[in-house]
Order: sequence, then structure tokens, then C-alpha cells
Amino acid sequence: MKNKNNRPIYFEEYKKINGIEQYLFHAGTSYENPVLLFLHAFASAESLMTNIFQKDWEEIFTVVHLDQRGAGKTFTKNPTAAPTMELQLEDIHETILYLKERYQKEKIILVGHSWGSVLGSIYAKRHPENVAYYVGTGQVISVLKGERAGYEKAMEIAIQRKDMKSQKKLESIARYPYGEPEDFIKECTLLRTVQQKYHLAPSKLSYIPLLKAMVTSPIFQFSDIHAFLGAEKINSSLNNEMMNFDLDEESYEYKVPIYYILGADDWQVPYTLSKDYFQKIEAPRKKLYMLKGAGHFTMDDKPKEFFEALADINANEEKC
Repeated sequence: MKNKNNRPIYFEEYKKINGIEQYLFHAGTSYENPVLLFLHAFASAESLMTNIFQKDWEEIFTVVHLDQRGAGKTFTKNPTAAPTMELQLEDIHETILYLKERYQKEKIILVGHSWGSVLGSIYAKRHPENVAYYVGTGQVISVLKGERAGYEKAMEIAIQRKDMKSQKKLESIARYPYGEPEDFIKECTLLRTVQQKYHLAPSKLSYIPLLKAMVTSPIFQFSDIHAFLGAEKINSSLNNEMMNFDLDEESYEYKVPIYYILGADDWQVPYTLSKDYFQKIEAPRKKLYMLKGAGHFTMDDKPKEFFEALADINANEEKC
């Protein structure tokens, strides 16, 4: 593994966590810096994308990526270890205890992206004693509510533009996503075609930079392609949990500081729901950052602005 930035902390390992060997990737410049655990999106390990957004992070944090059960290199090592939300939360707990001991830290910073924001939010509620503060990006509140908000936004634009063809498509799935469960994938695909037309959802071309980052990553192996493409089946039960999750059904009280860094153009996980939820949060400290021109992959779309928000958060927390 090539350490092109000459980081004094730069290694990968498999650690026995909650009964299976799980993959961790560590990178940083000083053992004195706080430790940040990054929780990735659904079945998509983002340890392979670090060369897009992470270089500056490593100057002020020791950044650790956990490839979750059912994703990335952990999936490659354990192809039959099916994930559930509770199992993943237990995995995170054991990982944090390990990181606290290894780096001699009282608490760990959590950054959750997309599905990782569900895990991070719930973990921060359950174990505030282990969390310095929580940062959510692409913050999921409710998948079903989010899909409905995305549908309504697409319809709003179609009506404004007098786009009758798109209106008819959307009218054909008027109950989405609360129609018949067996029709969800078909209806979701139809909605995405309209959303992509209006730049409300990523096009296939928008994934090219992410794929390029993946295959040029210093930790890339060809087996990662299989994990990226082949983990869908083992995540089927977790997918059902994700679809039924609603953060609004949890208490709005957090005992740790809460920060959101949201993309102002994110309609894949609509920022409007996250923004509304954030206003209800009760926490020791909280702050919302909105990044113009950023979508769901906020740190990839605007890496400089994302880092500036992270640095601002950490500087403020160090003063407290």
C-alpha cells in the first residue's frame, strides 16, 4: 500500500469485531489529534474514495474507516455474514472501544454519511459516553418520507415547466412510495429518470469520478469490484430495515453535540427533511452547514467547503 502523502499513521488491518474479521483503514498525521470514525453509505464502503476528500482531514484528525458488515473488504472476508442494523451497531460499539484503547482517547468523533448517518445518530443516542460529537451528511431521516419529498419536488418542476410527458409518468405512480411493495423498484426507477432529467438525482455519468477514485485508491484490490457489485443480496434484510426506519420516531434529545453538513442540492436524500429534523434536535451544541452546489455525496462534490465546515466544528469543540 503506497503512502504517497507520507502519513505517520497509515495502515489497514482486519480486526476481530463482534465475531468476524472486519476491515479498518487508518490515516493521520499525529497521534495527538482526535480520532474520527467514518460510517459509510448503504453497502458501499467509502474507504476506497478517500483520495477525493480526505487529505486535509488527516491534518487535524486520525481518520478511521470501518467497512461495515455486508460491505467492502469486510464483505469479501465474510461473504455469508448477513448484516442487520443491530449487528452493525454492535460492530460500531466494539470498534469504538478498540479505537479508544489503541489511541488512548476518552471519546471518538463520528461522521455518518447516508445509511451511516442512521447508524451514527442511533449510536450517539445510545452511547454518548463514547462520542465526542456527531456529524451527519446526506443525513437520513426517513427513506419513505424522503422518496415522497423527492417525488413531490419532481412533480413541482414538471408542472412549472409544463412538461406533460414527465407529469404523466409521475401521475402513473401517484402513490409512490406507498403503493404496492412489489412495485417499488419499478416505480423508483421511473421516478429516477425524471429526477435525473431535472438534476435532482445523480446520473450514471456522475458516478464516473467515484469509480475512478475507487480503482486508483492505494487500498484497491480487484476483489473490491465484486464486493461493490455483489453485496446486494446479503443486504436484503438490512434493506427492509432501512426502508422502515424513521428517525422522527426516536427522541429528539441528544446528549452529545450534533452537527449536520448538508448538500443544498441533495434530493437523493432530501435535505429539506434533514433541515426540518435538525430544528427539533435538543443537544448541548448544534450547528447546521448548507453547502451550495453539493448533492448527496457532499464531501466529494465540495471537498474544500466540507473540510472547512469540519475544521470549524472541531475548532469550536476544542474551545468548549
